[in-house]
Amino acid sequence: MKESLNDIYTSRFLAKQLTIRDIKAQYRQSYFGILWAFIGPLTTALVWIFLNNSGTIKLSDTGIPYPVYVFSGTLLWSIMIEAINSPMLSTNSARSIISKINFPKEALIISGIYKLLFNSSIKIALLVIFLLIYQIPISWTILLFPFTLLAIIIFGTTLGLFITPLGLLYTDVSKAISFTFRFIMYLTPVIYVVPKTGIMKTLMELNPLTPLLLTARDVLVGQPPQYLTYYCVILSLSFLLLLVALAIYRVSIPILTERIG
Repeated sequence: MKESLNDIYTSRFLAKQLTIRDIKAQYRQSYFGILWAFIGPLTTALVWIFLNNSGTIKLSDTGIPYPVYVFSGTLLWSIMIEAINSPMLSTNSARSIISKINFPKEALIISGIYKLLFNSSIKIALLVIFLLIYQIPISWTILLFPFTLLAIIIFGTTLGLFITPLGLLYTDVSKAISFTFRFIMYLTPVIYVVPKTGIMKTLMELNPLTPLLLTARDVLVGQPPQYLTYYCVILSLSFLLLLVALAIYRVSIPILTERIG
C-alpha cells in the first residue's frame, strides 16, 4: 500500500500527459465532441420527464421540480458508472505499452480519475443551468457538493479497482457490469424517490449507492441530507477498501500482463 501511494504521488506528471493524450484522442474524430459527455444523461432524463408529464407513469412528489430531480439523478449516476469503469478502461487501453515500458501502473488510475473529473465538470455546468432555469434557491450547502461528488468517484473507483483484474482477463465482465447496474439503477433513487413503505423501500435504503446519490443531490439543492449516518459509514469503508484495492491492483497487474502477453 505504501509503495502504491508513493507511486501515485510520483506519477502525477505522467498521469497528466496520459490524460491530455486520451482526451484529445477521444474528441479528435467526433463531430459533436464534448457534447457526448452529457447527451446520455440528458436523453434519459427527457424520457422520464415526458413519461411523468404525459401521465404514463405516476411518481411521488420529489420536493423539487421533477426535471431537476431526474436530470441530477441520471447525471450523478452516469458519473458513478464512469468511475466504476474507469480503472478497467484505462488499464485495458494501455495494454500495449504495459508489457513494453516499465512505469508506475498507478498512473493509469490517476489518469482515469483526471478524465472523469474533466467529463464531470462539463456535466455539472449543465446541471447548474438546470438549477437556474427552474429557479432552485442557491444554498450554502452547494459548497459541499464537490466533496460529495468526490465521494461518488472514490466509491466507484474502489469498486472498479476490485473488478479490473478479472475484467482484463474476460471481456464478459464489462458487459456484466453494464447489465447489472442498469438493473441496480431502479433500486436507487435516480428517477424516483424512496417509497414510504414496501420491499422497494427496504432494498433502496440498504443499497449503498442510495446515501451517496441522495446526499450529493440534497446538498446541491439545499435540502437536509436524509441518510447522513449511513453516508459517513459508506464513505469511511470506501477509503479503507480503496487502500486494499490499490494493493490488489499493484500485485495483480504484473501477473496479468505476463499472462495476457
